[in-house]
Order: sequence, then structure tokens, then C-alpha cells
Amino acid sequence: MTTSTDGVHVLTVAGEIDHDTAPPLQRALDLSHMGTPPRVVVDMRQVTFMDSAGINLLVAAHQATTQAGGWLRLASAQDSVLRTLHIVELDTIINCYPTLRDALHG
Repeated sequence: MTTSTDGVHVLTVAGEIDHDTAPPLQRALDLSHMGTPPRVVVDMRQVTFMDSAGINLLVAAHQATTQAGGWLRLASAQDSVLRTLHIVELDTIINCYPTLRDALHG
């Protein structure tokens, strides 16, 4: 689900992010339908699992938004997903926030 708050696109993701489920998220992260500069928060509170496909997708989205002068932030990741983000050090590349509100006001 995608919503917009004060020009920030909020993508709410649920379930697993893996090779089979990544394409819809990839389409949602397409910058062509976002404003300039693109500002995106991925609300991950309902994500239960993420593998390398999700990690690669988020890295690519981060690079695209940054190159376009915007930003990508992650919000509310569950502990299991947050551990994955820490292990691969994605949290050092993409800002991760404990709540959606924090990410919106980052």
C-alpha cells in the first residue's frame, strides 16, 4: 500500500520480501511516479522476513533516490528483519527509524 504524507511517499509492506515477492515492491519504488526530489519511507512493521532480494532492492532504491536528490528511509522493522539489516550493514547506508513518525520527521 502506498500513501503520501506532506510529499513523502510511504510504502507499507507486509509479509516476506524475497525473490518471489520483491517485484511488486520494486514497482512501488519506481521513481517515475514520485515527486522531485523523491522522498520515500518504507514502513516495515509487518515484514516478517527479508532475504538478499529485498536487500538488493533497497540498496538500488536508495541509490536511485539519492541520485535524484531525495532520500529513502526504513521504519519500524521487526527485530528479525532489523538483525538482517545490521548483519549486512544496510542500516549504515539507509537510515532506519524505530517508528513511522520518526522516519517521516527524520
